[in-house]
Amino acid sequence: GRHSMLPRHVQRLGRDWITHWNGSQVLALNSPVSSCMRWAGHYPPWASFPLPIPADFSANWRLPPFLGPWRQFQNSNWHLDNYAQSCCFHLPNPSMKSEGEEPLTKKRRLSGQCDTSTPEEETKFSNEKEPSCLSVAQNEEKHSSKKGTIKRRWEYFCQQSRTMKISENKESDQSDKESEAAFDFTVMSYNILSQNLLEDNSHLYKHCRQRLLFWTYRFPNILQEIKQLDADVLCLQEVQEDHYRTEIKSSLESLGYHCEYKMRTGRKPDGCAICFKTSKFSLISSNPVEFFRRDIPLLDRDNVGLVLLLQPRFHSKTSAAICVANTHLLYNPRRGDIKLTQLAMLLAEIASVAPQKDGSFCPIIICGDFNSVPGSPLYRFIKEGKLNYEGLAIGKVSGQEQFPRGQRILSIPIWPKKLGISQNCVYEIKQQQKEENAGEKLEAAKLDNTQEIVVASEKLSSKLQHHFKLSSVYSHYLPETGVPEVTTCHSRSAVTVDYIFYSAANDDTAAQPGVEDSFHGGLKLLGRLALLTEKDLWTVNGLPNENNSSDHLPLLAEFRLIER
Repeated sequence: GRHSMLPRHVQRLGRDWITHWNGSQVLALNSPVSSCMRWAGHYPPWASFPLPIPADFSANWRLPPFLGPWRQFQNSNWHLDNYAQSCCFHLPNPSMKSEGEEPLTKKRRLSGQCDTSTPEEETKFSNEKEPSCLSVAQNEEKHSSKKGTIKRRWEYFCQQSRTMKISENKESDQSDKESEAAFDFTVMSYNILSQNLLEDNSHLYKHCRQRLLFWTYRFPNILQEIKQLDADVLCLQEVQEDHYRTEIKSSLESLGYHCEYKMRTGRKPDGCAICFKTSKFSLISSNPVEFFRRDIPLLDRDNVGLVLLLQPRFHSKTSAAICVANTHLLYNPRRGDIKLTQLAMLLAEIASVAPQKDGSFCPIIICGDFNSVPGSPLYRFIKEGKLNYEGLAIGKVSGQEQFPRGQRILSIPIWPKKLGISQNCVYEIKQQQKEENAGEKLEAAKLDNTQEIVVASEKLSSKLQHHFKLSSVYSHYLPETGVPEVTTCHSRSAVTVDYIFYSAANDDTAAQPGVEDSFHGGLKLLGRLALLTEKDLWTVNGLPNENNSSDHLPLLAEFRLIER
């Protein structure tokens, strides 16, 4: 009868809240937070009062007027942000007012319930990790939200043997120079998480506090990582076009980089960027690759790639060059046919850019988010240079799903002839351009008939191959324990999908067995920034976190260019 003047749904809501309000467990300091979280997180869409994020809950909380006197609540000395330190739950905020904020209406809503699964259970492992891989801040201030910092060690490869040498200082291995022609440089591959994609897929970041997901918070952290790692070449994925235009490009140029960018062709406003230090390289050519083809139904996705040919700035009698490629392949685990075709298109562009005057390929580095796991058919194709896909289900190409839902078998061939790319992942030459006059038509027709037979036999082949001898910078498993390394970690999964592949020199001790020096010189892997395990990352609440503002880790490697 107290609320007879209120609408019926408000009466029900009021009675439910008053029940919680009158219960002493809600106000007691040692009370469980679950009831309060249910109370706060499941407000109806017509409720107009804001629910702030946990970090500043006690400062901005305003009690609805029908729940009792505010003074009584204020004097109870009850601070929910203390619980936020240990519970790490998330309250959706419908009235954020910050640059880079999430839109008021979204396709997916964040759940208001507390996620008390893996992120919180994994914190107990913080004392069991290797101190050289990860360190967590021990003395945390009472109201600080900082969980810890990730410290990744630098792994250096000894040049005198096939064993790996761990060194804390990169400079300690620089004394041994092979020749005057040696040229050392570093390459980073980093998916920086487009803000637009973050907001469209907010269900992946339920473990994160809201304020950590704003672009105004994230970009300074990302830029600081880039400054600290100080790579000579940056291969960035998920670079949002408006952010690139307004702040990313200018910020990187101020650090001495020249930037090349290719935006996706569809409605998603992000793309790939390759940036290089002008003090180390000059640009020979920039070659964007669009994977969307309007006339080919298979290629209806808007992913892109970018291939640069760079000239090292060092004294040399010959004109050495390095080909650097960057891409972000389709995510969909059930469309391995599209992934393989996109990869073939990228390899064909590299094959057209990398040849040298003597017919060999210049050293090649391929970076990116391939949305495929180590050991998958797509991964093996990159490293081994061949793949027989006969009888292979499209859902098994990338290995992303343990129980693949895509059961359809790959067609033979995977892509149509009109794409203009052969099973060897090179561009085909158009034979009709060879006809110059009517007197050669008959001979050309005979030649065309022979070629049609060859093409027909190629179509029946289920074997793909490419001519690059590529190795992976990372081994994907810890050598001591066999525990998998991961490059991305969010609420749904923690796996390796990011890679740096390179054409190894003959004497590269870190290269895969059997790699031949079929290139103009080659690359020797000098060192790499070690990756972490899923267990390590959950000690700092996964990704993104307070200090690492993408859901991917940056990959970093140091190479030495060796000329023949």
